[in-house]
Amino acid sequence: MITSTSNPQVKNLQQLAKKAKTRNEQDVFLVEGMKMFQEAPREKIKKVYISKSLFEEKGQAFLQGLEYEVLDEHVFQAASDTKTPQGILCVVEQYHYRLEDMISKENPHLLILENLQDPGNLGTIMRTAEGAGADGVILSRTSVDLYNPKTIRSTMGSIYRMPFLYVDDLEMILPGLREKGIQTYAAHLQGKNPYDQENYQTGCAFFIGNEGNGLSENLSKKADTWIRIPMHGKLESLNAAVAASILMYEVCRQRR
Repeated sequence: MITSTSNPQVKNLQQLAKKAKTRNEQDVFLVEGMKMFQEAPREKIKKVYISKSLFEEKGQAFLQGLEYEVLDEHVFQAASDTKTPQGILCVVEQYHYRLEDMISKENPHLLILENLQDPGNLGTIMRTAEGAGADGVILSRTSVDLYNPKTIRSTMGSIYRMPFLYVDDLEMILPGLREKGIQTYAAHLQGKNPYDQENYQTGCAFFIGNEGNGLSENLSKKADTWIRIPMHGKLESLNAAVAASILMYEVCRQRR
């Protein structure tokens, strides 16, 4: 049992929570809480850290087949990234997906995110993408780190199931999408049609931009079609995750 907050494993957990560089160097990320532990694929879990009280409550069989460490309560509190820890956190192997796999499916349904910065927005988009049956989320390298603990929590487990890919240049992947017959759409105030008047039965990809600045002019111009989400009042735009959700579920509705 680990009884000191100066233990090297505890220090490493703290660094994994704080620094993307550390996560990437070790090719892992942290998940915390009972739901995230129970949904994690067992083959991806490298190690489990459990509080003394939870271990005594659940017993050793609860962790059967997994490598684990028991932590004193105050030590687990120090290792945790949450204000009210649930007593269990895991080190999980990172996921690695390929664009080829996302676009090789029949009529792919994709999200393309440019410079998204809010962890909660990204987590919500991942969660909604799974619910709407999307095939993948593609992100610019300048977007928030998906393995940020706040983002992980917002995915509510979709991190384990929703394919995603960071790319250095979003414009460079567009020719490959067109070769596969995937139409690209950008939500824009000058959109030709309302979003629900387009046909998304074939392959489609939606551009979603930065929360404050929207899509860059360059990427907007690369879209095959501009669409608009009608709005009442004086609003000029919607929250990025809300806009993405509306578009993804329109695809879901049409294909249903």
